Amino acid sequence: MLRITLASVLLSVFLSTSTIAAPVIQRRGESFSGDGTFYQPGLGSCGKQNDESDMIAALSSSLMSQGHYCGKQITVEYGGKSVDVTIVDSCPGCSEGDMDLSPAAFSELASFDKGRIPITWSL
Repeated sequence: MLRITLASVLLSVFLSTSTIAAPVIQRRGESFSGDGTFYQPGLGSCGKQNDESDMIAALSSSLMSQGHYCGKQITVEYGGKSVDVTIVDSCPGCSEGDMDLSPAAFSELASFDKGRIPITWSL
């Protein structure tokens, strides 16, 4: 004989009507390498307006996930130089280790005529 309790009915209803979000993978301390480029900031995917003089960056869409890295500060390195930036946007065209930097941040690392530089950074 099948016995149905109120608790089992409620659990069944809850599981069938709710979506369970995938866990956020915190990758703190993990190092990345990729290409650094510069872009013209505006209203970023983190919801804040920025301009070219801000020390900011955009991470690949795969890392930005649903904005979990908004506001995080990281250090980007190239050619013995480094710059601290705040993550404020996503870069849909970037691979996982790539990053778009504001003109102010990029100019701390290289001249604009380089266009694309090999960078390293960590979360």
